[in-house]
Amino acid sequence: MKKTTTAKVVGAALLTMALAGTTTVYAEEQYTIGIEQFAEHGSLDNCREGFLAGLEEEGIVEGENLTVEYKNAAADMSMVGQISSSFASSNMDLICGIATPSAQSCYNAAMDKGIPVIYTAVTDPEAAELVDDSGNPVGEITGTSDKLPVAEQLEMIRTMLPDAKTIGILYTTSEANSESAIKVYESLAADYGFEIETTGITATADIPLAAEGLLGKVDCLTNLTDNTVVSSLPTILEMANEKNIPVFGSEIEQVKIGCLAAEGLDYIELGKQTGKMAAQVLKGEKKASEIPYETIAESSLYINSAVAENLGIDIPEELSGSAAETFTEIAEGK
Repeated sequence: MKKTTTAKVVGAALLTMALAGTTTVYAEEQYTIGIEQFAEHGSLDNCREGFLAGLEEEGIVEGENLTVEYKNAAADMSMVGQISSSFASSNMDLICGIATPSAQSCYNAAMDKGIPVIYTAVTDPEAAELVDDSGNPVGEITGTSDKLPVAEQLEMIRTMLPDAKTIGILYTTSEANSESAIKVYESLAADYGFEIETTGITATADIPLAAEGLLGKVDCLTNLTDNTVVSSLPTILEMANEKNIPVFGSEIEQVKIGCLAAEGLDYIELGKQTGKMAAQVLKGEKKASEIPYETIAESSLYINSAVAENLGIDIPEELSGSAAETFTEIAEGK
């Protein structure tokens, strides 16, 4: 890792030598990292916030012994590659890739440079080829998965909508995470009396037409952690609301801005978990290749009662009583 002597440390060293003459002073180790975030939306923003908080809890603090270069790719794959290459050529101490496309790109750019990569918000690291079929890191890369609690989500939807038959899912065909999550939904749906209807998109521009077609076939929508879809969630919610069709989220931020409910993850906590893993690597306690990827053990239920009222849905007491948080208004989405 890089070691630099800051002016503050130099000043302290000079003062100590002047007063004591015999004291040896060591410069505090400094770190420089890059954070590449695939898109701008609440869950990924929370991952970044949590990541820095996790580092701070381990004594690595931005502005003190940590320099952070942050770049957002705005869901543009060409930008993803440019950012990753830039970070790798800058010889960062570590690169954090937030979401699967960024994690994959950062690793591809950094592997020949020997720069460790820590990822977060990668639903299926094996499908993304970041771990082997035994779950071991494929190189100097590790991180955290935001694998969805699909069974819990389906059970919640069934309780909330006892007469619903078909759940719709919009997804990006190029996202390995989404393909993987849909397979889980399809394998479990019948256990809860549902059929799954999916529509794939390739870009944000496809969403209005795809959503219009899908909404005509389903009783509700459920979101994945699909970055392109989530980035356009306000548009989807507006269209669904016009048809009085509930939309279920995959995490807390989606519920805040208008999804009816979610059995989902706390992305700040996921980010903190990732930051603590990164701290081990930065401090030289472990190599990234020696740390298995991790997941959050438990999900939480989030409900938006304002959305329920707008849709004319009565929230069952068993759900309202077990919710980790209930929002009584709809926040403005990005």
